[in-house]
This record gives sequence, structure tokens and C-alpha cells, in this order.
Amino acid sequence: MLAPVVIFVYARPEHTVKTIESLAKNLLADKTDVYVYSDAARNEKTQQSVELVREYVDALKQRNLFKSLRIIKAIENKGLANSVISGVTEILEQYGKVIVVEDDLVSAPDFLRYMNEALDLYKDDNRIWSICGYTFKMNFPADYKHDIYLSCRGGSWGWATWRDRWNMVDWDVADYDAFKQNKKLRTQFNRGGRDMAEMLDAQMEGRIDSWAIRWCYTQSKLNMLTVYPVISRISNIGLDGTGTHSGVTSKYKTTINNGINQCKFERCELDRRIVKMFRDQFGTASGFFLRGLKKHIKKLIGKK
Repeated sequence: MLAPVVIFVYARPEHTVKTIESLAKNLLADKTDVYVYSDAARNEKTQQSVELVREYVDALKQRNLFKSLRIIKAIENKGLANSVISGVTEILEQYGKVIVVEDDLVSAPDFLRYMNEALDLYKDDNRIWSICGYTFKMNFPADYKHDIYLSCRGGSWGWATWRDRWNMVDWDVADYDAFKQNKKLRTQFNRGGRDMAEMLDAQMEGRIDSWAIRWCYTQSKLNMLTVYPVISRISNIGLDGTGTHSGVTSKYKTTINNGINQCKFERCELDRRIVKMFRDQFGTASGFFLRGLKKHIKKLIGKK
């Protein structure tokens, strides 16, 4: 059985159209059950955009792009973190596995095939935490001949997992106080990027609201890995200032697979060279927050 796809949408109609239309062109689209979770507007400013998104997804029912389509509309604004946690949990309880896409991700034609094959192959591999469809543009070593690689950090740009892994997450991070002062644990967490420990600090101090950093924290504690493609199956089109949690950058632009080359999955080992290259894609969280503060101050000065 193919995994269902969950799509989280909010207030970006143009991005949502590109995300869903690209998914509909996937090789397995007509055999896939799709669930669209539409969050309610947070304020009057986003109300019209949310309505436009909902008009578009409502019209999808008449087009029969997927095996089935169910739309779940929130009555009150839940925010991305709560929407993802509750929505993914609900679908995993029913299916046991899930593929997740947000409203700013354009997929390659073989994205669904890549995800389903990986979910089937690694289901019983207790090293594997999740599957990710996105990858950075990286200069892989010349002697690295695999189509996939492993990382210590789960990716939230087009991802998949199983119920037994998801149910391991403590969303309250009950042991945070012990982690906060433990240099060894913080260093281990930062194998996936120098920003990770500081991002968890920010989450626990209420400065951000992220489901992903809590998800990755459990992954780090369990010393589990995420499967990534050498050639990306996802392109993020949302880093243009329109997202609630993202700024403007071209750093993460990548080239996605054309759908012709099928990914060969195998049991690879963690390659320390790639771990370092992957980690170096991320700056420190404090640097990220500082840049955000500077942008905010510039906007305030501009208004005055």
C-alpha cells in the first residue's frame, strides 16, 4: 500500500498551487490518498489569502488528480507546529506511515516513488528515523557512488516517517533541563548543524514555535539517521519572505531530479565527510536570530 500524503497549507495561494500541481504530475499521484490540512487565518491581514487557498483546494475535488482527496479546515488558527503534530499523528494512527509536504515545496516527478520505495525498504531498519526528499547542492566526494546518503538531522522539506518513530517524540521535552547544561549532549545534537542546540533553547524559552526541532531532538537522543537523496526531489520556493517562519535567501536553491533517473536504495553507512558538509550548510541559531532582528529594526526605521 502506498503512503498517504499530507499537505499543510495556510495563506500562500500562489505557492500552494505550485506545490499541489507539481505533486499531481507525480508518477504515483493517481494511486495516492491525499489529505490537505488548511489552517485558519491568524488575523484579518491573512484572511483573504486563506480564503483564496481554500477556494483552490476545494476546486481540486472536481479534477480527480489523486486517488482520493480529503480537506480538513481548521476553525481557529492552530499555527504550523500544532497543525503538523496533530495532523501527522492523526494520519499515522490510520496508515502507519506518511509523506508530508508543506505549501512551498515543488516536487520532482518521481518524488512519490522515491518516498514510497524508501519507506518500504527502511521500515524495519532501526537506524533510520525518517526520509527526506530535499537535499542541498553539495560537492560529494568523487569516490561516493551512492544515490542516497545519511545525516544525523531530519529534514522537514518533503519528508516521510513511520508511526513507531513518530510516537517516540516527547513534544514537551521533559528532560530539557538536563540537556541545557550538558556539553556532550549539545555537541551530539549539533552534528546535524551548528544551529540545533540553540534552536531548542529558543523553542523552550518561547522565542520560536517549532515542531521540527523537537522532532530532531528525539532523533539525536536515539542516535538515529535520516535518508537523503544525492539528487534532490524537492525544491523550496518559499524562501521569498512570504512565509511565517522564513526569510529571504537563495542559499538553499537546488536542482531537482527530472524523473528519469530512478534512485537506487541500499544500506549505506554514515560518511563523515558528508556529515561535515551537511553540518556546514547551517550557521548558528544566534546568527540567524541576529539577522532577523536587524531586518526588523530596518523595517521599523523605514516606517518612521
